[in-house]
Amino acid sequence: MLFFVATPIGNLDDLSKRAIDTLKTVDLIFCEDTRHSQCLLRHYDIHRPLSSYHRFNEKKREEEILLLLKEGKRIALLSDAGTPCLSDPGALLAQACIREKIPFTALPGPCSPIQALLLSGFAGEKFQYIGFFPRKGNKERLQALAYPGVTIAGESPHRLIATLQWITEKDPERPVAVAREMTKTFEKCVRGTSREVLLHFTKEEPRGEMMLCIGPGVLPSEELSAGECALMLCKYHGLSLKEAIREAALLLNKSKRDVYTEVHLES
Repeated sequence: MLFFVATPIGNLDDLSKRAIDTLKTVDLIFCEDTRHSQCLLRHYDIHRPLSSYHRFNEKKREEEILLLLKEGKRIALLSDAGTPCLSDPGALLAQACIREKIPFTALPGPCSPIQALLLSGFAGEKFQYIGFFPRKGNKERLQALAYPGVTIAGESPHRLIATLQWITEKDPERPVAVAREMTKTFEKCVRGTSREVLLHFTKEEPRGEMMLCIGPGVLPSEELSAGECALMLCKYHGLSLKEAIREAALLLNKSKRDVYTEVHLES
């Protein structure tokens, strides 16, 4: 049996009792960095064999892990922090287990995108997680702003100001939130318009691990036509054409009939 185990993103006391009990009974633990995971395991007096599993060797490790699982071994997979398979290794192994009909489960726990969403104060009925915010490409970045809900993205301290500057250029009143050092002693969430949050971080140097939450808003029509917006929602967010036309009309403050017409001009 394979267990994907969510681990603390800062506060070591966030590891669940179920995760602790599981880690104490597995035959082997695979993790991104054995030195990093050893600190967590020592904190809970867990002593099990460790082996590395990271983005540079996950394909190589796959056959070894599958063989152990077929032999009946109980194996846990950990990320350095947070939930495996979410911007961390694990998805390839899950897919391999599905192909080989090997059972696996996931033990829920700390998750940076969800923690950031909660701290942002945005309504969470509709949201997307896109990994790290795109470094470049106007179209790819506009996809985040066109989404009819909250967009959650990772961001590094040295890139945060440039990202906020870009958002402010497109929509200075867009509500955003930046959550940093989540669950740690100096946890902080800065909320406001993109302009206000940019001003905050030009005065206070960005530090620590952080997540960026972008609230829903209206895109300037000159940046994205209604037709482009609707087709983008279909392609990248899985909406039907009817749903995409409705959402694009709301985002761009246009009638559904006008959006429908533009869609057919674009396609």
